[in-house]
Amino acid sequence: MKDEHNQEHDHLSQKEPESCEMACTCKEQQGEEKQEAGEKEGEIKEDFELKYQEMREQYLRAHADFENVKKRLERDKNMALEYAYEKIALDLLPVIDALLGAHRSALEVDKESALTKGLELTMEKLHEVLARHGIEGIECLEEFDPNFHNAIMQVKSEEKENGKIVQVLQQGYKYKGRVLRPAMVSIAKND
Repeated sequence: MKDEHNQEHDHLSQKEPESCEMACTCKEQQGEEKQEAGEKEGEIKEDFELKYQEMREQYLRAHADFENVKKRLERDKNMALEYAYEKIALDLLPVIDALLGAHRSALEVDKESALTKGLELTMEKLHEVLARHGIEGIECLEEFDPNFHNAIMQVKSEEKENGKIVQVLQQGYKYKGRVLRPAMVSIAKND
């Protein structure tokens, strides 16, 4: 029996190194697989980070574009409203000119008549409403300013110096600082 036991022991001892080598090889393979899995996981994580950054940048660009479009639409809307007011103001200028002409004619006939007073009140009220909406008459003081005045003729004047405004032929108007219509004036030329 001893012999059998020794033979078995010998047989097992011969197998041990072989199974040990296999176990070591398996552990090495598992280690390599874990390393490969770790590398793949790292690559996947890196790809994910790149995709995330790309999508984040796209989102930020899209959001910025949206904000820019929103601001542009708001600005365009405001400009359209301003243009509409400007157009209405331009359409009213001939009416204002007609009222001014009627007022001048009424003053020549009778300064104290009810018609003259009514025209004065109408003109005052009209100018109040226009001013409330940013429309105002252009000042025609002594100095000629080509930004606000249009000189349509030159006249000799003993009272005024060269280049000074002698007479306003048609009132000019501004809308929020922009010229709607320049004032038509005559200027002095004393040569």
